[in-house]
Amino acid sequence: MAAELSGGAQRTAPFLAACRRQATPYTPIWIMRQAGRYLPEYRELRAKVDFVTLTRTPELAAEVTLQPLRRYELDAAILFSDIMTPLQGMGVDLDFDPGPVVRTPVRTAEQVEALPALVPERDVPFVMETVRLIRANVPRNTPLIGFAGGPFTLMCYLVCGKPSKEFEAARALIYAQPAVAEALLDRLADAMAAYLRAQAQAGAQALMLFESWAGLLAPPEFERFALRAAARTMAALRGLDVPLIYYANQGSALMESLKQLDVDVIGVDWRTPLGTVRRVLGPEKAVQGNLDPAALFSSPEDLERHVDRVLDEAGDAPGHIFNLGHGIWQNTDPDAVARLVDYVHERSARAPSAR
Repeated sequence: MAAELSGGAQRTAPFLAACRRQATPYTPIWIMRQAGRYLPEYRELRAKVDFVTLTRTPELAAEVTLQPLRRYELDAAILFSDIMTPLQGMGVDLDFDPGPVVRTPVRTAEQVEALPALVPERDVPFVMETVRLIRANVPRNTPLIGFAGGPFTLMCYLVCGKPSKEFEAARALIYAQPAVAEALLDRLADAMAAYLRAQAQAGAQALMLFESWAGLLAPPEFERFALRAAARTMAALRGLDVPLIYYANQGSALMESLKQLDVDVIGVDWRTPLGTVRRVLGPEKAVQGNLDPAALFSSPEDLERHVDRVLDEAGDAPGHIFNLGHGIWQNTDPDAVARLVDYVHERSARAPSAR
């Protein structure tokens, strides 16, 4: 899909144009975790292959990435992988049960110092091969998003050793040993910068950091630890000339802080209206979101009403990418996704004279 922008003959995919706050013929849409367990074709493949093998085999990871694009007129693909993949490349011993379990949590300065730098083409070459395969086979020239976990989110798993609601050990570390926490975050920030840069060099056309646990921090600690580390990653990527996206889950209280981050797009969960977010962030940042994933269980009529509210809150200014406020649930009806994608395009379509 491509849209001709005003002021010239250059044609830019609507997703990429929206990332840069340029006019688009309609609001582009993609869905977090769009490649995954809600699709029967994914479940069929997953029944034959374990998760780690799926993420580390380029032909299979590319296939999973492309599955939703064959079903739906989505405006972006996102690489199928896992946020822990680059940590495995750095020698972290972990398993999935079903979430990531780090066998030896990282909690001391000596352990931080022992973490090696990530060299993506050496340590996780299959990810870059997956990116190249996707770009060679993606339908409709749909742009591909590369991604990584936010440094603070990765720190939560490394320090705690397993998923948690509170991530007590990680949060305690930033208060008890702030210098150790900052050193670990710096190491992770640099690794994710190298990882994302390699994805872009392999063909990814936008790059996204998922800060899944941002909402665990109060604004001062978020700024000192999570935001500083994310800024370090993003600053290292600025010369690539690809849009940069930062998603802060449960980040309603953090929007004033996020104004400081030098990225193109802020991903927003469903807890804050987009109109409020856009007023706080100002016109220099695009926004991505923010339908509650539960809304996909509405009746078709109610789903349209929920979509209308998101689009109305986003307003008419350029720079909105429709998405869910978090990952799609695995028991979602695929037909509801089809209705969502089609209705977002239909409802947001603009006449050429309005662009």
